[in-house]
Amino acid sequence: MENRNTILQKLKNDEDYYGDFGNQFLSNSHVGRLLKDPLNAFEPSKPSPAFLIGGYFHTCILEPDKLEKFKVVKSTNRNTKAYKDVAGGELCLLQQEVDMIELMREKVMSNDICRDLILGSDFERSVDYEVPMITELFGNKWKGKADIVNHDEKLIIDLKTTADIDKFQWSANKYNYDSQAYIYSKLFGYEFLFIVIDKNSHQIGMF
Repeated sequence: MENRNTILQKLKNDEDYYGDFGNQFLSNSHVGRLLKDPLNAFEPSKPSPAFLIGGYFHTCILEPDKLEKFKVVKSTNRNTKAYKDVAGGELCLLQQEVDMIELMREKVMSNDICRDLILGSDFERSVDYEVPMITELFGNKWKGKADIVNHDEKLIIDLKTTADIDKFQWSANKYNYDSQAYIYSKLFGYEFLFIVIDKNSHQIGMF
């Protein structure tokens, strides 16, 4: 097996992280599938608008230089001829979704506490983004990619959007955020924090 540094370098690339190379490791997404659909636990997950919106939200905050990889269509929905002509069969973002995400980004980054946690101290770069890590848990190989590693605060920070922030605790149960927090704490050795923004009210919560 390749040495640890080579593996981590490879896992920085999304193609390797989500592709065949990364499939030698378990991740938190497997936990949900093992609980709900174990026979298809290792099938690749299908793209969805929610997953695409979440990806754009992360990218516009953490890696805005990579936004050009998203295809955006000026259409009211995904059933119009205009959308289908541009999309060519792939799942694309709608312009109104991008506008919504950009507004959420503004709200998060104009919050002093969130901004300091995401950007770190002014004096030195004490924060890393999209950091892969591997470890062994219960005799299995695991991987994870942290949104934000804040070394000053010794925190792993994960950005989430929600349709209703008052129900986030139930979302956390539904989407296995508890196991995510456990696995990532073991991967990185830091406490885990969710920064969550409500897509409708723009209320921000920390969990």
